[in-house]
Amino acid sequence: MCGYRAGFFRRIDRWSPPLIIFRCEKCFFQFQERRTEETIHLYDEGYYTGQGVYTYQDERQNKEPSMAVWRARVRALQRMERSRGPKRWLDVGCAFGGLLEAATLYGYEPYGLEISTYSGGYAQQIFPGHVWIGNIEEYTLPENFFSVVSLVEVIEHLGDPLKALQNVYRSLQKGGIVLVQTADMDGLQARIKGASYHYYLPGHLSYFDRHNLASVLRQVGFSRVKFIGGVEFGLLPKLVKSRASFRSLWDYRHWVRITLYHMASKITIGPWHFTSSMVMIGWK
Repeated sequence: MCGYRAGFFRRIDRWSPPLIIFRCEKCFFQFQERRTEETIHLYDEGYYTGQGVYTYQDERQNKEPSMAVWRARVRALQRMERSRGPKRWLDVGCAFGGLLEAATLYGYEPYGLEISTYSGGYAQQIFPGHVWIGNIEEYTLPENFFSVVSLVEVIEHLGDPLKALQNVYRSLQKGGIVLVQTADMDGLQARIKGASYHYYLPGHLSYFDRHNLASVLRQVGFSRVKFIGGVEFGLLPKLVKSRASFRSLWDYRHWVRITLYHMASKITIGPWHFTSSMVMIGWK
């Protein structure tokens, strides 16, 4: 990210083959030395159905509870963005298009970019002509076009995140914002877990912390950058979403854990961020 030299940092042996993580000696950016194109195969149907090397949720299974989080996210970013042009929202890594559906409820014209033909193909049916299949590092986006660009747990999947952010910056209107949600590798959660931290995954090629991510956003050209511990919206939508997995009244005990984690994510004292959950907002 910063052009300085990097060296071997750690080996993650719980995967086969093991993951080799390098780290910059200056800005502490961590990465696997692979290109995004080498991992596209990980995001086929098995990624969403539990049959892949590692998996992610199929948001269609819990769409209504998830909508509470998506709507809260759109409301929060709507209050932050200052663009004066047409209201257009680009969700990078849009999957099946859930966040885009929420954006339409608040007056945004929805656009999506998705690397997976499986989930992206579904989203294309929901938003004809507004969802593209491609890699944010290479895809030609319209310039000065979007009010909001969201990358929710996407940037860690990219082999060249700097190029991706430059592409996003060009696509934003003046006063528009980018949201980047990823792990803070300098947070206590990641520090304590070390090589066993759950974020070390085969498809995660780039690992930021709150310092170097803010620095890269400024390097790209964003005039103002804001770190938010946890997420940019409140606790209630997270509690509502969590109910989708509950099967009995006893499961409500998980609300205590969710609440405590949400509160801990907001605590940053000096160099100490008490979890590794973060959002970074950049204004053009």
